[in-house]
Amino acid sequence: MQIKKSIQASLEDKKLTYLLMGFVLVLSICFVALEWTEQEVKKYEEMDMDFLIEDEIEIQQTSQDITPPPPPPPVQEVEAFNVVEDDKEVEHVDIKTEDTNEEVIIAPPVEEVKEEDEEEEVIFMIVETMPEFPGGPQALFKYLSENVKYPVIAQENGIQGRVTCQFVVNKDGAIVDVEVVRSGGDASLDKEAVRVIKSMPKWNPGKQRGKAVRVKYTVPVNFKLQ
Repeated sequence: MQIKKSIQASLEDKKLTYLLMGFVLVLSICFVALEWTEQEVKKYEEMDMDFLIEDEIEIQQTSQDITPPPPPPPVQEVEAFNVVEDDKEVEHVDIKTEDTNEEVIIAPPVEEVKEEDEEEEVIFMIVETMPEFPGGPQALFKYLSENVKYPVIAQENGIQGRVTCQFVVNKDGAIVDVEVVRSGGDASLDKEAVRVIKSMPKWNPGKQRGKAVRVKYTVPVNFKLQ
């Protein structure tokens, strides 16, 4: 059996009204609670103005001992020079010195270091005119081929190689400071290459700016069995 409900008895239409009334009631309670106090407020008809009066501050000035400034320095008297006119004669005064009998010693000049001494120690790698064996490169190779003695030990063992030697050609063309910079693979080959280069005649020295200088030179010596 279905229960019938009357439209007039429905509370859905008044739901918003009741909600607003509830909000108003809650706000009223909160307002009363915030404003509620138990202390009594006293009203003063007259205001005490004593606390507004500023206390006078007494300023006491203490006397300080002020030291007087030092007296100014005395004024120096400047001698006055009398200007003598050209027409008046002035007495001639001879000025004598006590050191008239002393001898004056002049020290010899200091010898300056010559630049040539410094250039002797400098060894150039590349110069304007490189040093050259007498007769040119072809004469150098001919000299090496004719004067090199193939070591017997290297011949028996079939050792071949190239020994690169480096030396210095002095300003007079002499060969000095011979050393092996690259070995030929055997000590006997290196020793023979150094011997041949040391036995070479003097070269034509290298020149830099027209002056003979020391130049480092490199020559390879080939050892080859036929």
